[in-house]
Amino acid sequence: MFQSIIQDVRNEFQKGNMITRLIFINLFVYIALNLLYVFLHGAAPGLYDSIRNVFALSNDWMHNLTHPWAWITHMFVHDGFWHILWNMLFLYWFGRIVGDLIGDHHMLPIYIYGGLLGGIAFVLSATTLGYISGTSYAIGASGATMAIVLAAGVIAPDYMMRLLIIGSVKLKYIVLAILLLDIFRLAGSTNVGGHVAHLGGAAMGWFYIYALRSGVEIGKPVMKVQNMVLAILEGPQKRQKSKARVFDMRGETRQPKSGRDADVQETVDAILDKISQKGYDSLSEEEKEFLYQASKK
Repeated sequence: MFQSIIQDVRNEFQKGNMITRLIFINLFVYIALNLLYVFLHGAAPGLYDSIRNVFALSNDWMHNLTHPWAWITHMFVHDGFWHILWNMLFLYWFGRIVGDLIGDHHMLPIYIYGGLLGGIAFVLSATTLGYISGTSYAIGASGATMAIVLAAGVIAPDYMMRLLIIGSVKLKYIVLAILLLDIFRLAGSTNVGGHVAHLGGAAMGWFYIYALRSGVEIGKPVMKVQNMVLAILEGPQKRQKSKARVFDMRGETRQPKSGRDADVQETVDAILDKISQKGYDSLSEEEKEFLYQASKK
């Protein structure tokens, strides 16, 4: 049974998109740390915290200097179930929108840069504003996922998302509500540093799309490393470049059909390029209707 599960996970990791891979990595780390907690909690309670903190950021600059990997590893470490659940749901919901519109290859750079700026915001605010007494540690993908949330809101503000009880709501209002919640909780919260990190990640998500629309791909360094790793994972077979997805205004995405007329496909590709550079709002009514009809075929 376990061998079959491992094989299924391996296949999904190799064939899935970057959102799938990021979720798998976060879940693997979460399960591994919790198993470690089970074995160490009774015998050596403090040892688990010491091991976990090796991968965490701290408001202590000496810790961050002696643990430079923590700038990356902290964004894959979670303690609580609800913490990782909401981060992975946000990563899936909003990451799907971003990946469909500007390409899956942008997902890892946004995630990494968002987590980095979120971590920097935490460390700088904690050391300069003095709202933390003693040594504190930061873990979690919240800064990284907030970058993806903001990126989705900037790219497609009028995208409709269906929420339980409320119904369909435009993406820009959902993103605004998430931002305001973080801002409001800066006052009186026991996790001020966490909310500062969220806002830092959100700022990076906005900046990434702004730079992309200006013709600057700041994600290229991460993409190069990403391509090297994927080439190793996928073996000697030549990687096939994924076809562009068609954005459906009803909230669905579909792969272009192989028999689609070349002129139609060319127009669809041009519209998708325009969305990635200037956002969905830049489309004319005719282009929006064309894209909607094309996605139904």
